[in-house]
Amino acid sequence: MFTGIIEATASVVAIRQEGSNYHFTLTAPFASELRPDQSVAHDGCCLTIVSVDSERQQYTVTAMNETMQKTCLCRWRVGNEVNVERAMLNNGRLDGHIVQGHVDQTATCTAITTDDGSWRFTFKYDYDTEHPRVTVSKGSIAVNGVSLTVVDSIPGRFSVAIIPYTYQHTNFHNLIVGSIVNIEFDILGKYIERYMETIYGLQNKNIIQN
Repeated sequence: MFTGIIEATASVVAIRQEGSNYHFTLTAPFASELRPDQSVAHDGCCLTIVSVDSERQQYTVTAMNETMQKTCLCRWRVGNEVNVERAMLNNGRLDGHIVQGHVDQTATCTAITTDDGSWRFTFKYDYDTEHPRVTVSKGSIAVNGVSLTVVDSIPGRFSVAIIPYTYQHTNFHNLIVGSIVNIEFDILGKYIERYMETIYGLQNKNIIQN
């Protein structure tokens, strides 16, 4: 589990494909502190460390085919800058919000505007009317693993405000209109969505039976 408070950015130094799996080697400031089997969120996607090279400050993670299809990892290239966060400590403060590292889908940046010292990013995503994933104004969302507060919200589209610190210390400064990002919706909202689907499903079933 993560908080969405990015620790650092890592750089992709090597990519190797093995069957349908992809092995990504990255360098990060805390690489020497890692060990195999630990979980690290990469642009919001939870990946398991498979090997560590402490001398080079590098480590390797593996992404399976499903991960490649559902996230923007398929667009990673050597040299890309990636937001990284180690798993939350049990005795730590939850400064962001509950982030599982389970990316729901990708979104596309449609607009970037300056806002008197900060930036506003607008994103659109595929909106499924049968299984709607929604944001709410002043609610939480993780974009490339960054815990953010939603500013404007309509079905299939939302915007977030980025302060200078976040802009400088995450890969938000690399985003342009058309960039693809990973998004993870608020887990509380997803449980409510599932609950409502179940309730309405049971009600419709009872109506049909009666």
